[in-house]
Amino acid sequence: MTITSKLQRFIYFLIVFTFEEAMCCLFPVFIFATLAISKVVMIPGLPRYDLILIVCILIQFLFIFLGYETKEELLMICLFHLIGICLEIFKVHMGSWAYPEFSYLKIGGVPLYSGFMYASVGSYICQAWKRFNLSVSNYPSAKVTLLIGFVIYANFFTHHFILDLRWFILVLLVIVYRRSIVFFQLKGQEFKMPLILSFFLIGFFIWIAENIATFLGAWAYPNQASHWQVVHPGKITSWFLLVIISFILVAFVNRKQQKREERYSYSLM
Repeated sequence: MTITSKLQRFIYFLIVFTFEEAMCCLFPVFIFATLAISKVVMIPGLPRYDLILIVCILIQFLFIFLGYETKEELLMICLFHLIGICLEIFKVHMGSWAYPEFSYLKIGGVPLYSGFMYASVGSYICQAWKRFNLSVSNYPSAKVTLLIGFVIYANFFTHHFILDLRWFILVLLVIVYRRSIVFFQLKGQEFKMPLILSFFLIGFFIWIAENIATFLGAWAYPNQASHWQVVHPGKITSWFLLVIISFILVAFVNRKQQKREERYSYSLM
């Protein structure tokens, strides 16, 4: 294969990959579009945060109606929403960040739309799993991954009171996932990368999205109260860990679904 043909092949698959990634990110894109539009377009009597919540719910109904999401994926997204809301209520209470605008639909100072920010990460992973036909080699057992997910989630709460175990967890993750490789397909061609690297890349791009979201007033960190500033790069590790929680849950559900399908297929033989 010549250098020219290799370059053409690279560009072709890069375009295909970019398109598929864009399709996986439809829910986050709609959320960001809503954040941007609601910054300049207001409906009298309807607070901005509540408008965003209504739009997010309508988007979910539209996705189900159009077949973009399945009912099972919607249930998974609802779970991510619940996980996110619980974390948001605690973090806002501890002063980690705030939602300064008024909203009728707030719990503990947290607008209900905020859970969809976490759900959008889960939506992306669900879509990527099926659009790229993901598979993972040397993936840890369900018991190990679920325990890791619990420890990661718990540390987001407990580090306010006891030692922050983040760096210990990061070292543990490298050890547990050191042999795990994620395979994905584009137009019948298979590609691969270390699973831990894919977690970092997703976390990094979410951090970029977080900067856009805070700029659009989705929420504000204490250092952004008077004027907007770039979100501290240390938040990349937080998103990295949250991506792993999302992936663990999606992988667990998909494994269960695959086993059910295998048992059903076997029973028909």
